[in-house]
Amino acid sequence: MELIGLYLVAAGLLVVAGVGKAARSDDTARALAVLLPGSPSLRLLRWAVRLGALAEAGLGVVALVFPRPVTAALVALSYVCFAGVVAFARRRGGPLATCGCFGRPDTPPTGLHLVLDLVLAGSAAAVAAGAPGGGSLHAQLAHQPGAGVPLLFVSAVGLWLTVLALSALAALTSARTA
Repeated sequence: MELIGLYLVAAGLLVVAGVGKAARSDDTARALAVLLPGSPSLRLLRWAVRLGALAEAGLGVVALVFPRPVTAALVALSYVCFAGVVAFARRRGGPLATCGCFGRPDTPPTGLHLVLDLVLAGSAAAVAAGAPGGGSLHAQLAHQPGAGVPLLFVSAVGLWLTVLALSALAALTSARTA
């Protein structure tokens, strides 16, 4: 699985973003309220965001531990859905200043966000197509140089840089164009 590093970034990002949204659901709930015509109450949206965020984080954990075709396909589907929301928010424009992706107000939907969602979806789809049915992260790491430590390190750095690109860089870009 050549794209296992990007897949690990994608799955890890689901965990980071899911935990952030579960802990601080207000910004995501407000973003959804702006996007959804005739949306339900903010209180109901907060609970829906929390439940969805916990499912997102749970999928990320399972996908990290078991990089199998089904989990990888679910990760790919998640990122396709995220890309759809970001594209809709960007096309709609208006007052949406955040997508709430990390439970913080500093994550505006940018073109880079859309591209990253599609790249991560593609990497997960590639892993879904090539992953063994009963595979585990442990088995994947056993076939990597250095028992997989370099792969895990590079994936962790990639995750950190992706979070920065979707949060701090997005906020800077938004402030610069405002």
